[in-house]
Amino acid sequence: MIQGTSSSVGKSVLAAAFCRIFYQEGYLVSPFKAQNMALNSFVTTTGGEMGRAQVVQAQAAGVEPEVRMNPILLKPSGPTGSQVVIMGKSQGNVTALRYHGEYQRMTWPYVKDALHGLLDDFEVVVIEGAGSPAEVNLKSNDIVNMRVAMEANSPVLLVADIDRGGALAAVVGTLELVEPEERAMIKGIIFNKFRGELALLQPALDFMEERTGIPVLGVVPYFKIRIPDEDSVALNEAMEKPSVASAEQLDVAVVRFPYISNFTDFDALLDETDVSLRYVSEVANLGKPDLLILPGSKNTLADLRFLHESGLSAQIQDLRKQEVPIIGVCGGYQMMGRTVMDPLHTESEFEEMRGLDILPMVTEFEPHKHTVQCKGTIISEHGFFKACVGENVAGYEIHMGRSTLDEGQSPLFILTSNGESYTDGLQAGNAYGTYLHGIFDNDGLRTSLLGWLWQRRDRVRPVEASLSQAALRESAFNELADLVRQSVDIERVRALMGLDSEAMSKDAKGLNDSLEGKNRVI
Repeated sequence: MIQGTSSSVGKSVLAAAFCRIFYQEGYLVSPFKAQNMALNSFVTTTGGEMGRAQVVQAQAAGVEPEVRMNPILLKPSGPTGSQVVIMGKSQGNVTALRYHGEYQRMTWPYVKDALHGLLDDFEVVVIEGAGSPAEVNLKSNDIVNMRVAMEANSPVLLVADIDRGGALAAVVGTLELVEPEERAMIKGIIFNKFRGELALLQPALDFMEERTGIPVLGVVPYFKIRIPDEDSVALNEAMEKPSVASAEQLDVAVVRFPYISNFTDFDALLDETDVSLRYVSEVANLGKPDLLILPGSKNTLADLRFLHESGLSAQIQDLRKQEVPIIGVCGGYQMMGRTVMDPLHTESEFEEMRGLDILPMVTEFEPHKHTVQCKGTIISEHGFFKACVGENVAGYEIHMGRSTLDEGQSPLFILTSNGESYTDGLQAGNAYGTYLHGIFDNDGLRTSLLGWLWQRRDRVRPVEASLSQAALRESAFNELADLVRQSVDIERVRALMGLDSEAMSKDAKGLNDSLEGKNRVI
């Protein structure tokens, strides 16, 4: 189990690294996080909703994501409340005070069942904690940190972010605040995000082992390998940037809603060398981008009100008149219609609000949440779709609103999920909207979009071809695994887990040899 001295110390990425390492060694591996608070979610093949971090870890482990890997998902929908998703199904909104009590205790049986199911079905389970195990005010109802370690009888590696400063005190303080039987579960310490000469740190490492009696199993250097970030902590660290003209990069602006969700939809654009992607929440910084994106939202009407009150709504209308391309995804798509209605208050206290009136449609929220994986075909021939019409697309949908298009409108896609076919999306001028999350992960569609944006500049795209997202992801996982192998005493970790390194298959050993010093795509 990977636990941390605080949030954002790198638990999720290190868990992904260990998932890939054990996968490369030939083990059947699953990730697990009992409770995840995140606005980035994913839909499994069975229609269940789960946190993106465990999806990334499942991909690193080479297995299909399933809701047992993240049985409890909290999706913040307001300052003091969250939508609660249990085993992939939404249970409605709950206040933080109510959740951290009887409701949280009620979810523990789901956590136990999911955990033991994975322990039965997989050879290795890499467990991730949340925040810190030393939060004494929340400890009585803990279902994600030490209680999970005790239930699984799992050795714990405690991770600290040494780039922040105060990492030694954070480790010692954490060890002092956990119970003696919990402290006994902590078998190793890892310092993450280290910059500098390791020799200068060595005296501190020696002190730490002498002071705590727990070995330091590794110091992982600061790295910038493209592994999707878990949540908006990473978004908070991204500085808001004004529009800056560049001859070699397209300017893509994403509106940063207060309740932005699934911003991992845009990771594929970040990977393109000819794209400069930035987040904007202020009128002064929007400028005139090559492309404006309205992302998903966990509270569509509250974020729509933000657009109106901030002045961004009027500025978006001005950009539309200047024929700047606009793409809305999920909640952003809903906002682009004439009206958004929530008569049952499924997301907020608002019942109805005028939209941006860019797309000819209206949206009404319903109690049932639509969560599906889907595949389909591009049928639109307008704008950038002309270069990729007929190509396949894949993605997933997570929404409670149903959008009704005006008569005679042409959709963007024909999609299929659960054996049923239906249309999705809408276009008006240079404005496009869709419910399809992961739309930019489709290599052909993304390539067509970027080529079209360069043509609008009267330029040929300076990049020969878009990068394959699948190949990039695999390369990044392998690079991450190599880095952690070099930085952490994996043999001692295996010994803590009771794994016999001699039992690795010849194929797995051969794979390790071939990966030595390389970034291979499996």
